[in-house]
Amino acid sequence: MYGKESEKGMVYLVGAGPGDPDLAAVKAIKCIARAEVLVYDRLVSPRLLQHASEGAELIYVGKLPDRHTLPQEDINKLLVEKAKQGRIVTRLKGGDPFVFGRGGEEAAALAEEGISFEVVPGITSAVSVPAYAGIPVTHRGLASGFTVVTGHEDPAKEETDLDWRALAENPGTNVFLMGMGNLSLITERLENEGMDPATPFALVHRGTEAGQKTLTGTLADIAAKAKEADFKHPAIIVTGQVVTLREKLAWVEQKPLFGRRIVVSRAREQASAFAGKLESLGAETFEFPVIKIAPPDDNGPLDRALARLDSYRWIIFTSENGVKSFFNRLREKGGDIRDLKGAAICAIGPKTKETLEERGLRVDYVPSEYRAEAMVEQLQGKVKAGDEVLLPRADIARSVLPEALAEMGAKVDNVDAYRTVRGDGNVPLLKEQLAAGEIDMITFTSSSTVRNMVDMLDEKPDQVALAAIGPITAETIREYGLEVAAEAEEYTIDGLIEAILDYWGRQSS
Repeated sequence: MYGKESEKGMVYLVGAGPGDPDLAAVKAIKCIARAEVLVYDRLVSPRLLQHASEGAELIYVGKLPDRHTLPQEDINKLLVEKAKQGRIVTRLKGGDPFVFGRGGEEAAALAEEGISFEVVPGITSAVSVPAYAGIPVTHRGLASGFTVVTGHEDPAKEETDLDWRALAENPGTNVFLMGMGNLSLITERLENEGMDPATPFALVHRGTEAGQKTLTGTLADIAAKAKEADFKHPAIIVTGQVVTLREKLAWVEQKPLFGRRIVVSRAREQASAFAGKLESLGAETFEFPVIKIAPPDDNGPLDRALARLDSYRWIIFTSENGVKSFFNRLREKGGDIRDLKGAAICAIGPKTKETLEERGLRVDYVPSEYRAEAMVEQLQGKVKAGDEVLLPRADIARSVLPEALAEMGAKVDNVDAYRTVRGDGNVPLLKEQLAAGEIDMITFTSSSTVRNMVDMLDEKPDQVALAAIGPITAETIREYGLEVAAEAEEYTIDGLIEAILDYWGRQSS
């Protein structure tokens, strides 16, 4: 993979998996990141495109059942043309490139032109989508094999590549891909070829994604049920006794946040852990970092504080970003944790405490409520008049805490340890998803995330539910005339998740 592809041009034929971006292979992610040209299909998750490099050329060649953005022959020519320019091309296809993905045709076109290529297999929807619907394609006593066929071929045509009699008599499982447009014809052909009308059927729409829907029935009634439910493509068709297992084995749809698409607006460095927790509860997340953490414009005040750490009675850390930025600068200046030996350490919130403990520090005090107004009350009697206090914080942090400490008689050094600047979330993509009604909730973890979100979108996100990590963030949301759907009682990520669960639980009841 890491040869001289940039000299001659190189094409990676990559399977993106069935829809859930977390099911993409590690090598697939690497190929996306290395691509100078990324050629992608309709069923590729937008979240996978976020792995593309900043300068990559993205070319959409998606197909619909009734029309093609670009004919297959032109896609083949495009891959050849870009590779001959000496560029690294990643051809990103839904599912697996060699399972009804026409990847074989693309590989043949490249081989004929002497262009190097690699195939990166993807998880095929033929197996993964039924699994997400609680349907194993094989099961002891019910199906010892399965057949995967295209549902795109017209069952009524005289010349066919499919053995319809064998499909009708198959004692195992049949999986039809791309067959929703032909569902009535497929069921009619199977019945004419002798399939029992009572044979269980399942239709799974957008399997492995937040929009997953499953409809079950029999050969005799599934087409009528699909019409009544207005069941749409993309969907797969599963036939056989394994469909009956869904009642017991449907697992993903039992998760409390199943079907919810939630935007995580934290800085990219912190978003993944939050997103991972939401996804474990069944949500599909969209990481849209509205802030980035940057060094201060002027390190002078922080450097002067670091030079006299032994004079401070208290050092109060108000966030994990403050901790990381403080110690990064301390290390750059040649210091280490031994320089903090004379100070009592206060941490605002369990995550800040955990981040300090990871550095071998013992935290002396953690307030029970994680906002400045409550902290002031709890620090009464602990911070004495004349105590020197260091507050390494964000450049935009509120002034409530340092002003209150000063009123107690403390000598406060409130220094910028880091700046929060506008993030690099994909604005066009988020706007597109909001307009299409594909986002259910946006989460905010600080007032700055609210302000930057509105600024980046150039509009107020008033068409979705909004969740706030605490009252200060909630107040900022309301300042924009927006409603707060969920507000954490404990001002932590876990508290925010509990509030989100409570909100969607009430919506479902």
